[in-house]
Amino acid sequence: MKITAFFQSIEFANPYYFLLLLLIIPVAAWLYFFRHKMQASFTVPTTEVFKKIGKTWRVRLRWIPVCLLFLSYVALIVALARPQTSFRLSDVEVEGVDIVLALDISGSMKAMDFRPNRLEACKKVAEEFILGRPTDRIGLVVYAGEAYTQCPVTSDHNTLLGLLQKVRFDIIEDGTAIGDGLGTAINRLRESEAKSKIIILLSDGVNNRGYVDPYSAAEIAKNMNIKVYTIGAGTNGQAPYPTQYGTMMMNTEIDERLLQSIANETGGKYFRATNNDKLKAVYQEIDKMEKTILNETIFENKADAFFPFLSIGVLLLICNILLKYTAFRVNP
Repeated sequence: MKITAFFQSIEFANPYYFLLLLLIIPVAAWLYFFRHKMQASFTVPTTEVFKKIGKTWRVRLRWIPVCLLFLSYVALIVALARPQTSFRLSDVEVEGVDIVLALDISGSMKAMDFRPNRLEACKKVAEEFILGRPTDRIGLVVYAGEAYTQCPVTSDHNTLLGLLQKVRFDIIEDGTAIGDGLGTAINRLRESEAKSKIIILLSDGVNNRGYVDPYSAAEIAKNMNIKVYTIGAGTNGQAPYPTQYGTMMMNTEIDERLLQSIANETGGKYFRATNNDKLKAVYQEIDKMEKTILNETIFENKADAFFPFLSIGVLLLICNILLKYTAFRVNP
């Protein structure tokens, strides 16, 4: 592992010297195709007598000096390229975003124009959104006829995801209290010290319950520098809805003017999602617009590492010379 890490950290100050390695190709070709023509030869009437003579170890290993020469050449070229080890230390400063997801869990979220229904589709996309923002603090508010905090703003995303999966229908009185949902989400961010605070409010209906006026809640969010992104979930016209008599079609009614007004008042944006793919695209767009800021300072220290390659090259060259004039010496 240490050897692998060493080579991964190497950089070359003079990489253009590697072009000299191309000279190996013509030299190798010459040795293979033409060198034997320069050697002395004589003509005999038959070669049968030579077949009885076995190959000696010198003949079998005669390729070793040539290989040592080539390896020496490669090592010396690497040394000329001036390898350097690089040590980097990064100092990262994270400027996170505090986010509250305000999710509508009214009875109309049972509609099956999203697969398997609106609520489960929203939970799935919200889970992917949370997993994609590991450095941010995120909270969850659910609302129907009234609103409550399912999870306060936290950096413990495992706990948040567990509480998200427990969200279901009929845990609070039915209805659509958009103002209460927005107001509860604002309250979760009241003491936040983050430079960027946002709320993602999803609704599939018309405000018909609650104690907090949605427009007043939007004004409070604006005064607290909280940006609100609103999402209208549901198809245009009608959507299939499960009943005790089977699946029936129900009218889809979304107060888009209210949702647009809340977004415009707070500097956010309104989106309309009519199926699973469009809902996922909405969260992806919000994710791109509200990126966490990373300030990175890199400290770098470089050290020359050519000496081992130079030593190996010289050692291989010496071995080549010794073998060439001793064990593999050729008489003229």
